[in-house]
Amino acid sequence: MFFFRMIFRSFSRQFKRRLLIAVTVCLSATVSVAMLGVVFDVGDKLNAELSTYGSNITVQPKADAVVNDLYNTGGDANSNASGISESDPTTFLKESDAPKIKTIFWAFNITNFAPELNIHADVNCASESVDSSSCKASGVPIVGTWFAKTLHMDSGESTVAGMDGMRSWWKLDGSWPKDDSAQGLIGTTLASKLGVTKGDTVTLYKTTADGSRNKQRITITGIYDSGDSDNNAMYIPSSTAQVLANLPDSIDKIEVKALTTPDNDLARKASKNPNALTQDEWETWYCTAYPSSIAYQIEEVIPGSVAKQVRQVAALQGDVLQKTQAVMVLMTVLSLVAAAIAVANLMAASIGERGSELALLKAIGATDGAVSRLMLAETAVISLVGAIVGALLGSGVAQIVGHVVFGSGITMRPMVFVLVFVLLTLTVLIASFSSIRSILGLKPAEVLHGR
Repeated sequence: MFFFRMIFRSFSRQFKRRLLIAVTVCLSATVSVAMLGVVFDVGDKLNAELSTYGSNITVQPKADAVVNDLYNTGGDANSNASGISESDPTTFLKESDAPKIKTIFWAFNITNFAPELNIHADVNCASESVDSSSCKASGVPIVGTWFAKTLHMDSGESTVAGMDGMRSWWKLDGSWPKDDSAQGLIGTTLASKLGVTKGDTVTLYKTTADGSRNKQRITITGIYDSGDSDNNAMYIPSSTAQVLANLPDSIDKIEVKALTTPDNDLARKASKNPNALTQDEWETWYCTAYPSSIAYQIEEVIPGSVAKQVRQVAALQGDVLQKTQAVMVLMTVLSLVAAAIAVANLMAASIGERGSELALLKAIGATDGAVSRLMLAETAVISLVGAIVGALLGSGVAQIVGHVVFGSGITMRPMVFVLVFVLLTLTVLIASFSSIRSILGLKPAEVLHGR
């Protein structure tokens, strides 16, 4: 009872100083909860943001992958640095196999994908009775693909895949073509060269492998600006491109957009040789959404394919994530250091002002341990109140950061609160250590006599 009376008296006296301790701990808890909350959730947020700028995994036939490895190229065997095919492909995958990508273990991490058939054709936008050289182009890159194709899976689920979600950064004047139609998009550079506008119709001519000359009329539904040399191309439905090139059910590439976990040493080891992993390493790698493990699983379901992560995108995601997390962890550490310094100074000042009171307690029989526990209990109660309020405020701040920066809320994990409370407890204990030592050095006779 005496112990609790002393705590109550301590709260009633020096209220301002105790309030400052509570506010200090509250601010530290607010920053720590907000920053660590974002740190634990920022991986998926950043990956979702960065994935809007294109695919991070490409799937191609094994023969093309061998050429890539042989000549150390980064894209398709027939592509230049910009990704536009320079010649028609000679090896293919089956378009009908593409939906199998949504059947892998990490299917829900596959946010979008689009198969491609990259060919070349001659384009004539004039009427067939008029020979206008200004309205002709030879060897134009034609990309047969999906735009917003609805797939019905064997599981009963449906998903939409295609360029509509893969090229979100494109500036489009018009509308996306319909799949399995005679519609298409044309890049701004090619449209300017041909004098084509949306709503016009162009004719594509293609000489196939058997020597026949096929043609296909395409209605332009939109003109896109990709910001790169892709503006020299045309995009049409894959089924139309396959008919034009006489390549039924054929594609030479699949672009995949997936939410992934940044590579670590295990992922890098697995990407070199998965067979070199131990059983435990294999299970950890296979059941973690690394780009290499997702690519491996895609290869398992697409016959004759090689899936590779786009190194530039994966490196960017990992680099941005690590730097973002480092900044937030640093802010957390600095807030805890500031709290430790502030609490230590406030406790030292409090003990200095209450020297007579503490000396009297020791004079009437209180041990050093009892007096130390009294001060620690007082500080603990004040810090607990500040920490609880700070945790609530930190959760709110984290949501504000999530909505402002990422456009969605932050999922607050229980371990964030546990970790923050543990860190604050250690911080307060460390800050209290020097003050407790000064209590042990108090000599009641000298203090009470004013010496």
